[in-house]
Amino acid sequence: MTENETELETQIAEWRSYMLRRRAVASADVDELEDHLRERVADLTETGLRPDEAFLIAVKRMGRMDELSREFAREHSDRLWKQLVLTDEDAPAEAEQRRGLLVMVVCAALGVLAVKLPALFGFGFDDSMEFYGRNAGLLVLAPLAVYFAWRRKVSRGTALALLGLFALGAVGANAYPVEDDSQSIVLTAIHLPLALWLVVGVAYAAGDWRSGQRRMDFIRFSGEWFIYLVLIGLGGGVLTAITLGTFSAIGIDAETFISEWLLPCGVAAAVVVAAWLVEAKQSVIENMAPVLTRVFTPLFAVTLVAVLVAIGLTTNAIDVERDMLILFDLLLVVVLGLVLYSISARDPVAPAGLFDWMQLALVVSALLIDVLVLIAILGRITEFGFTPNKSAALGENLILFVNLAWTAWLYWGIVKGRKRFALLERWQTDYVPVYAAWVWVVVLVFPPVFAFA
Repeated sequence: MTENETELETQIAEWRSYMLRRRAVASADVDELEDHLRERVADLTETGLRPDEAFLIAVKRMGRMDELSREFAREHSDRLWKQLVLTDEDAPAEAEQRRGLLVMVVCAALGVLAVKLPALFGFGFDDSMEFYGRNAGLLVLAPLAVYFAWRRKVSRGTALALLGLFALGAVGANAYPVEDDSQSIVLTAIHLPLALWLVVGVAYAAGDWRSGQRRMDFIRFSGEWFIYLVLIGLGGGVLTAITLGTFSAIGIDAETFISEWLLPCGVAAAVVVAAWLVEAKQSVIENMAPVLTRVFTPLFAVTLVAVLVAIGLTTNAIDVERDMLILFDLLLVVVLGLVLYSISARDPVAPAGLFDWMQLALVVSALLIDVLVLIAILGRITEFGFTPNKSAALGENLILFVNLAWTAWLYWGIVKGRKRFALLERWQTDYVPVYAAWVWVVVLVFPPVFAFA
């Protein structure tokens, strides 16, 4: 038995001893809880965490389901912070940590190479923005898929499936004879990155995409990844401004370097670096999205209610131009994200409270806005006929309507005490393939159906 395994068994024994000291817990119950704990530890170690880290994360997550585990996690919070937040400078670097860092560096370098390699074939940033608009998702997400496939040690079949899906995306982005100013180009530029992001999810789940728990883990990862990407972007903005100002002070124009090297290469590398940060500090940053959810749920609820009141008072119709439709769809997706991250961090056995009613109000408000958007889209289609943009918007808002409607129904049952929170989480994870199917339809089927308009 290795040193890490010995330490893990010591930690589990300590946890078991703590549980057995509680008079309300029978030995058989502790056995069942221990089996569940070991399963979670095994899943987490497969993602690259050390056994001691995996143990503490598993206990912390179980604390949301079991009051006694929660007390254990609280009493050992000092160890949690010391081992998972602070860096022990005296501890020798683990081989697995070095390997994870190396994989990140290699995949980040692949991302940089991917965005610069087309320049060798005449697709520079100055005169080939249409090419990068089509292929941006391919260029920056393929290295991220490689990163997870490498880290998860996916099977050969999964690796071939990932390669095939990215190749299919490349065909959809480049093989169709569409004009540079066509609606199909814009739809592909918007939907292909979404389709490929879900392909990255297959790599993240090590091919086990049928598991609802794996899909939920990827949803959690997506939120934390986005938070870190934004933070990196803010830092990159400061770096860009300092670079531009510093070189300008000595009479050198750095705009070309920034536009052709710093920004595109930095974005490509940041996509992988943000994923590595989520993986490396998973135990800590998994709490960031739920905390932000608590902050923004009431703000979004008030905003949506204000929009509905304004529409009712002014009787103004919703603008269904493409930019406005994208904005409203993003708003509805954010609402679903707030619901998801709130549910993922909530104690499933706790009774419904004020925040749950607020979530229900948020979902119902979003549902009413989606209905108004659908009415406006159908009115424009009736008047002017189907176009690629309006058809895509109609399909997306219908899909969001179904999700929001059933989410509202489940939430109503939850706040009334008739349904379990697990049903809502399962509904959201089971609905992910619907989104995946639709974005692939828009990328692959819409261009020929609408004669590449």
